[in-house]
Amino acid sequence: MDRRRFRIATLALALLGALAVWLVSTDLFPSHSLNHDEGVYLQQAAMLLEGKLHLTPPVEGVFRPWFFVEGGGRLYPKYNPVPAGLFALGELLGGYRLALPAIAAGILAGVAGVVREVFDRRTGLLAAAFVLTSPLFLLDTATFLPYAPTTLLNLAFAFAYLRADRTDGRRWAAAAGVAIGLAFFARPYTAVLFAVPFVVHACWTLTRDWRTALPRQAATAALGLVGVALTLGYNAAVTGSALTFPYEAFAPLDGLGFGHRELLNHAIEYTPGLAFEANWNVLATFVDRWIAGGMVGAALAIVGFVVAVRRTWSPRVAVLAGLGVSVPAGNLYFWGNYNLLGDLPTPGDGLIASLGPYYHFDLLLPVAAFGAVATLAAVDTLRNALDARLDRRAALAVFAAVALVSTLVLGGITASQAAAPVERNADVTDTYERAYAPFEPAPPANAVVLTPTPYGPWLNHPFQALRSDPGYDSRTVYAMDDRPFAVAEAFPDRDLYRFGFRGVWDPLGDSPEAARLQRVQERSGESVTLNARVGLPERVTSATVTVETADGTAHYVASDTGDDLAFEVAIEPETVRVIGPLEAVGEELPAVGDSDDVEVTVFADDGVGGFEYRLSVPVETEGGQVRALTPSVEYCLDARACGGAAMYVPEESPDGVFVRTELRATNETQEET
Repeated sequence: MDRRRFRIATLALALLGALAVWLVSTDLFPSHSLNHDEGVYLQQAAMLLEGKLHLTPPVEGVFRPWFFVEGGGRLYPKYNPVPAGLFALGELLGGYRLALPAIAAGILAGVAGVVREVFDRRTGLLAAAFVLTSPLFLLDTATFLPYAPTTLLNLAFAFAYLRADRTDGRRWAAAAGVAIGLAFFARPYTAVLFAVPFVVHACWTLTRDWRTALPRQAATAALGLVGVALTLGYNAAVTGSALTFPYEAFAPLDGLGFGHRELLNHAIEYTPGLAFEANWNVLATFVDRWIAGGMVGAALAIVGFVVAVRRTWSPRVAVLAGLGVSVPAGNLYFWGNYNLLGDLPTPGDGLIASLGPYYHFDLLLPVAAFGAVATLAAVDTLRNALDARLDRRAALAVFAAVALVSTLVLGGITASQAAAPVERNADVTDTYERAYAPFEPAPPANAVVLTPTPYGPWLNHPFQALRSDPGYDSRTVYAMDDRPFAVAEAFPDRDLYRFGFRGVWDPLGDSPEAARLQRVQERSGESVTLNARVGLPERVTSATVTVETADGTAHYVASDTGDDLAFEVAIEPETVRVIGPLEAVGEELPAVGDSDDVEVTVFADDGVGGFEYRLSVPVETEGGQVRALTPSVEYCLDARACGGAAMYVPEESPDGVFVRTELRATNETQEET
């Protein structure tokens, strides 16, 4: 194959890969994946576009995104900025997602170029085709995660290094240094593992002819060290110490090595034995499900390595083979592979079931390269055998039939293995569509949305699609629903909303089942009254009302249960009283604190367990005045579900179930369904 046809074929493969990744990204991951790190990188990309390394939130404690480090009133991400920078380039061209097909095209072109440098053009093209049809490539490159961008940089380094080695070109050597320096800046350990075989090769070239090799290897090393210096400089800028990486500032024990490892509330003793078991499972999953052809593809790679050893072995081939050692061996030292598996004894658990062994993304290169070597060796052997035994037309027909059957078999295996993760991600996306339905076709304009915190005090965890701009001046701003009055005061000219969902947050379990965006308004005066009316289905035999503050609890029993129950909750600076067709149980009137939530619970007994309505009114008192916000409303078939996972959604409520509220202060009235 001549150079022109090789370039055209490489371009065609790259464009095909770009299209495939674009379709996967937009159809399978329109609201992002189960890996909430995507939101971190996109938030960081938005910061870079505004020239920011830190966020300075207007209210403390309610604007901290997932995996952001907090210090000195400022926030910064635990990840290095290079992958986010590549995503930001897409936004400059019209949208973050435009970066993904560009990265995909670059990876495929890089694979073709690297393998062509080591073997030949045919092998390079086939290797790129192997990568293109690998589920790990198609799914992970379609997400805003750092593994594909880092592999792109690693491939750029490998291609430039090998070209410099072949041509003694110092410009290529310099390009190799820039690429590996950026790869180190992106993911230092990943870049080191990829570079190890090339470093060994560089040392070998120096022992062979140091006068010739030294200038180009020095150029590569010097510019690579510039990347190291950039990394250390970035560390100093965000953490205050060149030797403290942001991830270390976030969780000091979330690093490389054995022993006690800890990230937030998750900790283990990471022993060599556990490392070997975890990584064995990861590699088994890699070859079984996430490469083209599955186990057959892995077998081809092994055969291809043997063929290369016997036919074309060279130091350059050894470098490619070395990646098959350095990447898996180095990952033993990283406990992230254990976390990737979820529950170790449970097959198909954890993020690996949805997104694959992404810490081993770089392994696609040697597997595809040696798989291509084996395939072409088999093709040549078959063609020679047919030509020796059959006439040209018959040989061509048999060869075409064997090629077709082989392609269908490999394609069928790959499709079968990819079906499970694709279906898993599709189910997650279906759940996301229900959860984000209140924000379609667009989030409310000039608004602040208070979001729940099912995973703790974080934004974008799990709601990756709900992100504020770094300047907190975008169409919609998002904040945690923890200090609503402070948020309202920080944005006096914006409308306030509350987002909630019905069901626990478990996208793989088809939950939440519905969501709601509730308008929130404030009322203030010498007292605030909540008028409430709740539906009582015919099956309800009795109802009780409980009012609770931080000070205490008061109980009331309904004297009559018709189709509904109406009552008032009078919130005064000193006490909370309930007025209506209710009889008090005791004489206690709970007091209201300076900053409190008045919890009003209506329990409807239907003889088989009953259900609850829960109205939670945020309240502040100061100087004899009361401030209150529209209550959040829950409808709980199980009392244990109340407290954030049972948002009342009118469209989803059964017959006879409804909640209507009216919040009044002085002569003001606010109606709420």
